[in-house]
Amino acid sequence: MSVVTSAISDSWVSGRRPGRTTRLRLFCFPYAGAGASIFRTWSDALPSEVEVCPIQLPGRETRLLERPYARLSPLVQALAEALTPLLDRPFAFFGHSLGSLVSFELARRLRELYGVLPVRLIVSAGPAPQLRRRSTPVHNLPEKEFVAELRRLNGTPIELLNHAELMEIMLPLLRADFAVYETYEYSLAPALDCPITAFGGSEDRRITQADLAAWSAQTNDSFSLRMFPGDHFFVKQPLVIGAISQELG
Repeated sequence: MSVVTSAISDSWVSGRRPGRTTRLRLFCFPYAGAGASIFRTWSDALPSEVEVCPIQLPGRETRLLERPYARLSPLVQALAEALTPLLDRPFAFFGHSLGSLVSFELARRLRELYGVLPVRLIVSAGPAPQLRRRSTPVHNLPEKEFVAELRRLNGTPIELLNHAELMEIMLPLLRADFAVYETYEYSLAPALDCPITAFGGSEDRRITQADLAAWSAQTNDSFSLRMFPGDHFFVKQPLVIGAISQELG
């Protein structure tokens, strides 16, 4: 692997700890507005043979000065190219909210390009991709209305929402991430030949259990659904990491 290729992969994967005993890589895809740091403690909580690979998308944290993607297809293509050097051993995907959609389409792209698939796809707090979107797009709202929507969704820290200078920096990223999700158009393709597990929050008012159960149509393999206490951001609980460890076996 060339130094250039390695550098590209390292910019997309932040904080991984390669080890001699690694038997599986777990690529983790964050929710809208978040960066790889939300997975920073997972390496300590998962078995040592699981190499956690937090995905760092452009426009945040260590890649703050890069333009964020506003459409899913070019983002997925860039990910497929960047992660290729790390697909030399079994791998799994975990994606929360927006990350569930990114990980699903990346799995389909890798199948198309290289004929490879994750050993398991774990989708969290995201509706099945074939379902019709119920919400009205918000990514192109005027700033005041867009910020009000962020407050309503309760996923952006209140300290950030109340910090005018930081919000000026973060708004383009948040708009871009919402645009990735809201402009997505599902295309028919054969179901994946890998198991899919869906996670949901029992108090999530945005994503229903039926939205999660519909993921079963996207696999020819096994499907399971696990519900956790909490709202849309239940992913921050230790229970979730324990469940992922069980799923990876």
